[in-house]
Amino acid sequence: MSDRPDYCLDFRGAITSLALLKLTRVFREMKTNQTLEVLGLDADTRSDLFRLLPAVAYELIAIDEHDQASIRVYLRKT
Repeated sequence: MSDRPDYCLDFRGAITSLALLKLTRVFREMKTNQTLEVLGLDADTRSDLFRLLPAVAYELIAIDEHDQASIRVYLRKT
């Protein structure tokens, strides 16, 4: 992904429940077509992310997975 996201959340080392709460708050503030980059999700948090957000509310742009410490998920609000 070459364009800079409108929002970036870095969850590396964050407590899962607080990270997901922050994600929902930021996602509600986002406008249609704005993008969000989420850094550092472990496998459980990543699956929670996709369960938490309604599938019709976002478009998955990309998932870059270099190793467990550097996972990036890019979403666009629809």
